[in-house]
Amino acid sequence: MKLAVISGSHRNGSESGKVARYVQQQLTSAAEVSSTYVLDLADNPLPLWDPEAWQPSEKWERLWSPISAELTASDAFVIVTPEWSGMVPAALKNFFLLCSKGELAHKPALIVAVSASLGGSYPIAELRMSSYKNTYLCYIPDHVIVRHVRDLLNDPAEPQSPDDGRIRERLHYALGILLQYGKALQLVRESGTVNLTRYPFGM
Repeated sequence: MKLAVISGSHRNGSESGKVARYVQQQLTSAAEVSSTYVLDLADNPLPLWDPEAWQPSEKWERLWSPISAELTASDAFVIVTPEWSGMVPAALKNFFLLCSKGELAHKPALIVAVSASLGGSYPIAELRMSSYKNTYLCYIPDHVIVRHVRDLLNDPAEPQSPDDGRIRERLHYALGILLQYGKALQLVRESGTVNLTRYPFGM
């Protein structure tokens, strides 16, 4: 399987980027994973969605088509999001607006929220409520909140505290669940039941 990791912060040098890189490292070592793709919205800021994105457009062909192809080739996703003022960052919401060609459809995703303190729950609720309808992305029941993120996942190889060890264990468990969903939903997409041409949008 191919796994894609989306780092939703558009702040350079973000803690979300650190978490995304750690997740990619863990996925790379999994036997079920053949390749990974990381989209860091700080390194690759996308223009705001506009109606031209749905039309033949040189600009969007150049900017979005390579990303769209990577997402389409992926079997499951990890969405890493910080909590900014109790919300998902604008760049991440914009990313979901651009996923309008079935790139994420009927594929599982794990939400990993990031907080500098004790937050992190609001982005999970927001993503589960609003980002799946037209993308048809399937969030798995598990999610992970990396609280006090500045103190965690700083050494890719070894935990630096009991809390660091616990969050690594929880991430490992949740990624394992994600991979099993990835296998299962391949069967759904291959069943011939999905019809995105007739039903491109959710209700």
